[in-house]
Amino acid sequence: MDDGVVARLRAAGCVFAEDEARLIRETASTPAEVERMVERRVAGEPLEHVLGWAEFAGLRVEVDPGVFVPRHRSELLVTTARQHVRRGSVLVDLCCGTGALGLAATRGLDGVELHAADLDPATVACARRNIGPAGHVHQGDLFDALPPDLAGTVDVLLASPPYVPTAAIAFMPPEARDHEPRIALDGGGDGLDLVRRIAAGAPHWLRDDGGVLLLELSAAQATAAADAVEQAGLTASTTHDDEWDATVVTGLA
Repeated sequence: MDDGVVARLRAAGCVFAEDEARLIRETASTPAEVERMVERRVAGEPLEHVLGWAEFAGLRVEVDPGVFVPRHRSELLVTTARQHVRRGSVLVDLCCGTGALGLAATRGLDGVELHAADLDPATVACARRNIGPAGHVHQGDLFDALPPDLAGTVDVLLASPPYVPTAAIAFMPPEARDHEPRIALDGGGDGLDLVRRIAAGAPHWLRDDGGVLLLELSAAQATAAADAVEQAGLTASTTHDDEWDATVVTGLA
C-alpha cells in the first residue's frame, strides 16, 4: 500500500483511507490513473464516482459521475421486496437511479419481468447498462415513463424516491450535495412530495389481488407516508431496521 496515497486521503477527511486506497489501486490500470483518481477523491468526489462502480446487495453496479449512489440502507427495501417476488411477477423500480434496487430484488429469480424508470437522462443511460437484458429501463416522470399496458399488472412497485426536505439539502455531506443530481435528493418542503405522488398513483398500476407498494424514506416521515398510502386506498404498515437505519412503508392492495 502506498502510504502517501493513504495519507492524502486521510488528510482530505476520508475515514476509511486505507480501504479507499486499496480500492483505487485495484481499479486503476496505471499509476497515472491512480493519481487522477486520488486527485478526484481528495477534491471531494464520492468514492463510487471515482471508482466508477459501487457494491450493493452483493452486486457491483456501474455509477457514472453525477448519478445518485445507491445507499446500503436501501438493502432493507430490497429484502422486503424479495419477500413478495415470485416466478412470473412484474416488478417496477421507480426513481431507479443506477438500477441497483430492481436488479438486487430480482437477482437469481427466474421469470420475473423487471421495469425501471427515472427522469434524468444520464441516470437512465447508466441504469440501462447495469440492467441490460435483465429488464426494461424507461425515461420519464414517475408513472408517465411506464408502458400503459402495465396498468393493473404490477406485483411489486418499489421506490427509493428523493425524500430529503428542500431546506435540509444544505446540511447534507458535500459528496451528495455537490456531486449527485438535486432531483435525486430534493423531496420538497417536508421531503414527501414524490412519496405522495407515488402513493396516489400506485393503485392504478398494482394488481388488485395482492399487489404491493414499497417506499423507502426516513423514520421521521413514516407516519405521514403511511397516511398517504392509506388515503390511496392501500393497507399501510411500516418496517424499520436499526442496523441499516432504514425505514420502509408498505402498501398492500
